[in-house]
Amino acid sequence: MSRIGEDLKALMLVPGVAGHEERIRAAIRDLLPVAARTDALGNLIASLPGEGPPVMLFTHMDQLGLIVRKVEESGLIRVHRLGGIPEKALPCQDVVICAKGGDIPAVVGMKSHHATQPEEKYKVLPASELYLDAGFASKAEAEAAGVVIGTPVAYRPHVVELAGGRIAGTSVDDRAGCAVLVEVLRRLAERGGGPPLHVVFATQEEFNLRGAQVAAQALKPAIAIQVDLMMATDTPDMGHLGEMRMGGGPGISLYSFHGRGTLNGVLPHPALVALFEGTAEAEGLPLQRSAQIGVLTDNSYVQLVGEGVAAIDVGFPMRYSHGPREMVQVSDLEDLARLLLAAIGRIGPDFRTERD
Repeated sequence: MSRIGEDLKALMLVPGVAGHEERIRAAIRDLLPVAARTDALGNLIASLPGEGPPVMLFTHMDQLGLIVRKVEESGLIRVHRLGGIPEKALPCQDVVICAKGGDIPAVVGMKSHHATQPEEKYKVLPASELYLDAGFASKAEAEAAGVVIGTPVAYRPHVVELAGGRIAGTSVDDRAGCAVLVEVLRRLAERGGGPPLHVVFATQEEFNLRGAQVAAQALKPAIAIQVDLMMATDTPDMGHLGEMRMGGGPGISLYSFHGRGTLNGVLPHPALVALFEGTAEAEGLPLQRSAQIGVLTDNSYVQLVGEGVAAIDVGFPMRYSHGPREMVQVSDLEDLARLLLAAIGRIGPDFRTERD
């Protein structure tokens, strides 16, 4: 397994629900070859000097999860969703309650199949009707263990190595992006030349894209390159949505639009599209293309900072997004790191970001 793959596996095992990123931030900081600072929202920022338009290269470190809203007298625990966690994936899942005294294992309860009526068999229960069972016999016992209102809950961290250099498990979104950016920083730490570069591991992306916007306001980049998953469309249920396949290399997004609640998205800057297409061709690297509805990234807000920021979303194919067992192919991450390094190296002092 490559260094990126090993870093990914390690980071997938560290819980870091949005707004509670302390442990994952520390784990990433320990991997960085240069000093990094933290702001009030918890973004981790490493900066390299240079000449030309300043570049913000960023990904998010947080993951989606649940948050405790009530502890029943019985010791069972009620929760809210924190981020877009799919309710159909929750019953009977293993989770960890990230209490201050340590992680507490629990399961999401499910009505016994033997008591399930025919009309209930195909019904997805909302999170408000679900509960966690950690084995506590009373509210007092749960609270004594540190389970109180506001305590975050994550899928139980795990990693599975599969055939073909693929990895499945928790929080591939976006610990894969974090592993790629760590590798990029390692290779650029001793560079000579290039644009000013701010590498940001952002917080609260899964909670309506909070952290990266604040970082961009402070850093004032001219160029924003965001790294995140791109929906793999190489399974039977996804084939009609595009041509993004695992093992096909990194990709760029030509269109994203959330379309649900948050009416936002990204139409990438033409100069950056040309940069990545030209870089991939020159370096002999694969480059896939994505255009999706239902997708929202931090760039949706970063592009609007100040007088506007030239923005593009770059990423890796991933299956089973927001589930407890997301999947990625390590070779796609390795090619993504190569693409980013080469593209950043082509951003000179005369790189223009005006639309004309």
